[in-house]
Amino acid sequence: MPSSLTKEEINRKLLHGLAVVLPVGIFYGPDSFEISRAVACLIISTLFAFSLGVEVVRLNYSPFRFWFSSHFGSMMRESESKQLTGATYVLAGSVICSLISLYSESAAAAAFLGLTLFILGDAVAALVGKAFGRIKVGSKTVEGALGCWFFCVLTATFVFPQLPTFMSDWGGHLSIVHIMGISAAVTLLEFIPIRMGRVILNDNLYVPGIVAMVALIIR
Repeated sequence: MPSSLTKEEINRKLLHGLAVVLPVGIFYGPDSFEISRAVACLIISTLFAFSLGVEVVRLNYSPFRFWFSSHFGSMMRESESKQLTGATYVLAGSVICSLISLYSESAAAAAFLGLTLFILGDAVAALVGKAFGRIKVGSKTVEGALGCWFFCVLTATFVFPQLPTFMSDWGGHLSIVHIMGISAAVTLLEFIPIRMGRVILNDNLYVPGIVAMVALIIR
């Protein structure tokens, strides 16, 4: 089976990866800019509201839709021409994580961990699946899921413990049980879509928040 990894998909996932600035902002923004976590949450919510407003105009005003497609169409999937883009759903998921971060410093660390692993793990799953995927389950591949899981395990093991203030805010040891459980949650939720009737929910919306809650519960 030839690789279905295209230049457009690579560019799309690289852009998706840049969204890691959102969890970084949620966790480090308050201390870096001397603002409260509530203000950081408000900023993320404002970005979401702006993105949603752009989407509404794009979907309902033909001249703007044409302009938007001519500039950003190469980074959009065909299905996004008639519905919200993944970027807006990522912002919505970030709002949920920013709300979770208000609960405590440990919750902020869990939200940071969950959102970051999902954003990057989802990109890895797509790239690995497109490049090497052979075993398909719906629109996903087993190879992509394994790539996501390995990436999350490695990142949680070797990167997060080295990040400034993360371990102190996490409030304890990031054990192998935590890492395996959180990585499995990211992978399974990314791999298995949630349906409501005939509608498949966008995983960018709900996965980060669920993973953050799982991380907070098992820590």
